Amino acid sequence: MPLLAGFATTLSLIVAIGAQNAFVLRQGLRREHVLPVVLVCGLSDALLISSGIAGLGALLTRSELALDITKYGGAAFLYVYAAFAFRRALNPGSINPADHAPAALRSVLLTCLGFTYLNPHVYLDTVVLLGSLANQRGTDGRWIYGLGAVTASFTWFFALGFFARKLTPLFARPRAWQFLDSTIAILMAALATWMLLP
Repeated sequence: MPLLAGFATTLSLIVAIGAQNAFVLRQGLRREHVLPVVLVCGLSDALLISSGIAGLGALLTRSELALDITKYGGAAFLYVYAAFAFRRALNPGSINPADHAPAALRSVLLTCLGFTYLNPHVYLDTVVLLGSLANQRGTDGRWIYGLGAVTASFTWFFALGFFARKLTPLFARPRAWQFLDSTIAILMAALATWMLLP
């Protein structure tokens, strides 16, 4: 059934820990602008998956310039965020939301958009891979497959963002934040380096 196939394939791609997931998890733990963040992630995936089904994937793979811009811009973005995470790890805080003012919504959403659209792999996963898999389902089946894919994306991001608060007791300790931010810093730097490899 195309709906379930789209759901299962997307879930298997999206669950891997990456830059976007780490950011959503952190926002969920801090309880900062969680709904706008998960909506941006889900709606962005819906846009990218739909574009892939409509044929953008074939065009994207032919444009060396578009791939290079995304590659180098994304790597630079990840290195900067890795530096911020490393700095937070050196001065860990706790998770009590009352102890700090939330980050500005505009800043959070710009960061979220950066993690979403400056990552070349998001285009490979959503536009190219899911788009081509959907198009193997025929004229009608491809959009049903796409609906399953989009449903999986929204399900994952809402679960990650809103169930992260269940980990609040663990992250009441600065040491847990230090571990999370150190992990994020290493992950971001590794992803950026991997993106730049030939």
